[in-house]
Amino acid sequence: MGGTSDVFAPGHLGELTQVVPPELVDAVLEETGARERRLRCLPSRVGVYFVLALGLFEHLGARLVWTKLVAGLTARVPEPSEKALRDLRRRIGPEPVKRLFEVLAGPLAQPSTPGVSYRRWRTVAFDGCSSLIVPDHERNWSWLGRPASRLGQAGYPRLMLMTLCETGTRGLIAAAFGPVARGETYYAQQLTSNLTPDMLLLADRAFPTAAAAATGASRARPASPRRGRRPWASSAKR
Repeated sequence: MGGTSDVFAPGHLGELTQVVPPELVDAVLEETGARERRLRCLPSRVGVYFVLALGLFEHLGARLVWTKLVAGLTARVPEPSEKALRDLRRRIGPEPVKRLFEVLAGPLAQPSTPGVSYRRWRTVAFDGCSSLIVPDHERNWSWLGRPASRLGQAGYPRLMLMTLCETGTRGLIAAAFGPVARGETYYAQQLTSNLTPDMLLLADRAFPTAAAAATGASRARPASPRRGRRPWASSAKR
């Protein structure tokens, strides 16, 4: 790129580019058809990093997040308005970020990494959160519903997030999300296809271990609460 976008050349956006290489972002934008068609002050590549930064600084407004994103740049950079940043997010859309997650998600540890395995299996688990708040917008209410609270109707829509993660590193392998009303087991069921035969799933009785077994993965289930027994008993073959 030339002109005003030189300041956003690969490698100029700080630590995020060490984890998510600019070449990968460009490839994902090209694959999903979200790359800009003309020279812009805010290229699509910058939009992807901006969305990632919004996740890192979730309690800050868009302008403050932008300031943190470009704080390490010495050249003069654009000072976009809230509307310009909102338009940037809309222009790139969700597909590049979704595809980026699909490329980067997966176990992080090597087989020899301490604390990530039980015998020959990599230990994984479901991890969910039902307290994620999203903007008070009619489209979010219509999708996520209006759950009740102790004081009446909830003030903001809530999102249920369920992940499958590697227990030793907390590395995310897969994720699913949607209305809270569907419950954790609904989203856990969607993630069982990401299990592989070299994994040992640690899950309580509420989660779909039978479906997990169909993928070839082993699973650990809670033992009956009898005296002298450990709280967990492995159902994997020895």
